[in-house]
Amino acid sequence: MDAAPNAPISTEVLIVGAGPAGLALRRALDRLGIASVLVDRHAAGLNTSRAAVIHARTLEVLEPLGVVPALLSQGLKTPDFCVREGGDLLLRIGFAGLPSPHPYALMCPQNVTEAVLAAGLGGRNATVWRPARLVSFTEVPGGIAAELDCSDAGPRQVHARWIVGCDGARSEVRAGAGISFEGGDYAERFVLADVRMDWPLPRSEVSLFFSPQGLMVVAPLPGGGADRYRVVATVDDPDPDVTPAHVHALLGTRGPRPGTTPAIRELLWGSSFHVQHRLAAQVWKGHALLCGDAAHVHSPAGGQGMNTGIQDAVELAAPLHRALREGDTGAIAAWAARRHAIAREVVRTTDALTRLATASSPLARAARGALLGLVDHLPFVRRRLAMQLAELDR
Repeated sequence: MDAAPNAPISTEVLIVGAGPAGLALRRALDRLGIASVLVDRHAAGLNTSRAAVIHARTLEVLEPLGVVPALLSQGLKTPDFCVREGGDLLLRIGFAGLPSPHPYALMCPQNVTEAVLAAGLGGRNATVWRPARLVSFTEVPGGIAAELDCSDAGPRQVHARWIVGCDGARSEVRAGAGISFEGGDYAERFVLADVRMDWPLPRSEVSLFFSPQGLMVVAPLPGGGADRYRVVATVDDPDPDVTPAHVHALLGTRGPRPGTTPAIRELLWGSSFHVQHRLAAQVWKGHALLCGDAAHVHSPAGGQGMNTGIQDAVELAAPLHRALREGDTGAIAAWAARRHAIAREVVRTTDALTRLATASSPLARAARGALLGLVDHLPFVRRRLAMQLAELDR
């Protein structure tokens, strides 16, 4: 922090959470000359790859922030999304013909995305306040008054015209605003692993595998050679131990050559997590606004989460500018209605895709295969699906 410990500070926007959405919002506000303070409860960035795909629409909305060249230089362009079952290709969705300057999905680990967004933050409070946990906030005339716990630096008060929660599924901003988070949990657990391995399929595609044991996604990762891949899979274990042997078994039972498993050279990082499908009842209440996982969480199918959150945030900057400079909240109302509708559709779509992918009965699997085989022969449907995955239909 660059102000004296315990000294109150006034700003136009208090952003809580320095993940991709919070960082993107800060960059967008800087560009418009809006003063903001960005705080995060973690002492440092989490520095793990987590979300790893940036879609075409997200790259488009990030263009004005000047970060896309750096993202492209550190990412890997993948023009195809394929659905497979064992050795059978059920559906290929190509991005190459999309009406976008970015006709591909860009594989880029989240820690890299965050580092690019954080580089060159401007303004008087250029760094992220860390660790700084939001304790509470209250509505006051013309804005909010917030109390932060800044660890060794002690409590800190911030007065802001607006507070924006970019602080994840357990959002303190959402809780403080009294906004409900409606939905439920998936029964399955997800395993995520970044590995070095020999992989028989082209690095130009992200592959979604269906199997009786559950779904699995394998995607190439940039950096450190051509053998880096992301593996995401559903598992029934309540607390799986993510080891090379575990990932080896997943690839052997669900991959493109059942019974023949790619050699895993190294497990770079692994994690397991439960996934929820939840939607905030509203994304605007009083002087509080919600972006990203604070507003919506859902299955990782299709890689929509981080992308939707970044778009929430960047699109919020102009309405905030109008509210702050002209006193007109009409644009914020329009933003809230639009982003809430988009989030509802994303939750619905990813839930449907997850349930389709995890169908286990022979009859359901046969029907799924027939449906995807039909879709694969309908170019206009494949294009519509490509537009939806790339988030260009919004």
